[in-house]
Amino acid sequence: MKKLVIDFGSSTTKIYMPGCGVVLTEATCLAVEEYEEAGEKKLGIKAYGDKARALAGRSAVNTKIINPVFEGDIVHENLAAHLLTYFLEKIEIPVRKARHAEVMFILPCGAKEALKAKYARLADACGIELIHFTLTPYAAVLGHNVVIGESTPMFSLDIGATITNIAAFSQDGMISGLNINLGGSNIDVHLIDELAESSGFKVGALTAERLKNSVGSLLHDDNKMMVADGREVKTGAPASVAVNSGQLLPIITAYIDKILEYVQLVISKLQPDVASAVMRGGIYLSGGLMKMDGLAEYIGEKLGIPVNMPEEPSLAAVIGGGAILSDYALCEKLATDD
Repeated sequence: MKKLVIDFGSSTTKIYMPGCGVVLTEATCLAVEEYEEAGEKKLGIKAYGDKARALAGRSAVNTKIINPVFEGDIVHENLAAHLLTYFLEKIEIPVRKARHAEVMFILPCGAKEALKAKYARLADACGIELIHFTLTPYAAVLGHNVVIGESTPMFSLDIGATITNIAAFSQDGMISGLNINLGGSNIDVHLIDELAESSGFKVGALTAERLKNSVGSLLHDDNKMMVADGREVKTGAPASVAVNSGQLLPIITAYIDKILEYVQLVISKLQPDVASAVMRGGIYLSGGLMKMDGLAEYIGEKLGIPVNMPEEPSLAAVIGGGAILSDYALCEKLATDD
């Protein structure tokens, strides 16, 4: 029986196969064409995943780029099923093989039964019969290749594209946790607006993301620079502008500081002995944004708590999910089947 861990994220889908590692990392989006048939509006899928994402800002008027997952929720169930079926076929697990697969889905902290029901319907549409669920904080910490103690509290901060998970827990279960609708995509949107207002220059969503990932930094003396292509706001004429790390710093800091306010809130509600254990063990960081220069150090200094970084923060949760799925005892404690 094939075992798979699926992290169906708002921006990127990751699939992990125990024994093989991460077998898929691809954009969670589709390019959808609107058309009329017999007087009814219908949708036709033109492209999936990375190919669809590449069309963002370049597609025809009647073509939309749709993300079926947003802020941790499946918002387009039918399209999500088509997309996940496509991903499974890419790793050579068509519907007939999916029926013999054991799959673990990684869900946001505090996931409700309604979200689990959506994932159950998604799995059924893709031909998957045996499913488990685990929460992002559990999986993300195990992605650091550490052992979660039975009673020793651990603290996770995972910043995704549209959702951030914050939690303290042990093998006994969740102690305190929440998810907030803030993430790396908020920085992208703010960056687009700021450049338009301050420089009269408009960039697309993909360019904004590249700017964030290429020159974004929490180091005050960083001087990385990138030339971005876009257009002038007033005339609409094509143009280019040089953007440096210093211009992005206040935008990035504003969102990180807001996230850290919630981290401090969760910590402040912990029992003294739990808070002391977190102070000793530090915070386990994950999520693609953590690769940004100076971010981990900024978080540690701002909170006054040691921080722990995995080798690949963007893949920590799906790798940790693999550790849970591969260990019966861990699966019994950190996963559910309903």
